[in-house]
Amino acid sequence: MRIGEVEQFAAGIVAEVGPRMRHAWREAKKIEHKGVIDIVTETDREIETLVTRRIAEAFPDHRLIAEEASSGRTLSPPREGEYAWYLDPLDGTVNFAHSYPVFSLSLALARGRELQFGVVHDPTREETFVARRGGGATLNGRPIHVSQVTELEQALLSTGFPYDSRTHADYYLGYFRDLLLSAQAVRRGGSAAIDLCWVACGRLDGFWEWKLRPWDTAAGVLIVEEAGGRSSDFTGAAFDLHGLQTVASNGRVHDALVAVLARRLAAAPVPFASSHES
Repeated sequence: MRIGEVEQFAAGIVAEVGPRMRHAWREAKKIEHKGVIDIVTETDREIETLVTRRIAEAFPDHRLIAEEASSGRTLSPPREGEYAWYLDPLDGTVNFAHSYPVFSLSLALARGRELQFGVVHDPTREETFVARRGGGATLNGRPIHVSQVTELEQALLSTGFPYDSRTHADYYLGYFRDLLLSAQAVRRGGSAAIDLCWVACGRLDGFWEWKLRPWDTAAGVLIVEEAGGRSSDFTGAAFDLHGLQTVASNGRVHDALVAVLARRLAAAPVPFASSHES
């Protein structure tokens, strides 16, 4: 498969979906609750259906792992050599539901466990981040690079909270407190895909979060890495797309960021099971 074909396909998806998202975000929403604070809108479902159909038409042999179709299911990584798409049709649904302008489309292609291509489209800013394995990362066609910040105390970080945050609030806030005291500042944007892209283009210096899913992180992590950054789990081990922990940074503050996370992880027992489906 030629990656140029994939890029062209993804550009078509963005051109089709972007205007729909821009039109819908200020309008009244039809909202369903999947949990106490976990919601889905008709726009999530509409976009997922559209993109799923386009992928099935263009790449009928590829596997598709999409948020609404895959939520609540145990996910297995793609087999060696198998192509798989990871789709979050609307990353930042709570923001979107409140007409808060931080949400995105995230789409990535992997072959086996190796990410090959990723695109994140931010419709309210009309910004499209793209990366191909070994080919660098761009924002609206121009190359991007991570920041030059070298000290954690000068770093601007971002994070998010899982949908079980009411159950384990004190645990998650422990990490937040530690990094609030270690970094220059911490933000909470509400779209992990955008947070990762903002690390990639230097607006943020680092990001961490518990319990993200593959469709949240696949495109953004590749964009960070191709922009010169690093990704890992909270101990500094290799990032696992199907794991519970996500850390991404400009690389320069990565070890210091991980050290804070690892100390908290070692000091406080994890209060939930080691899978997303617990």
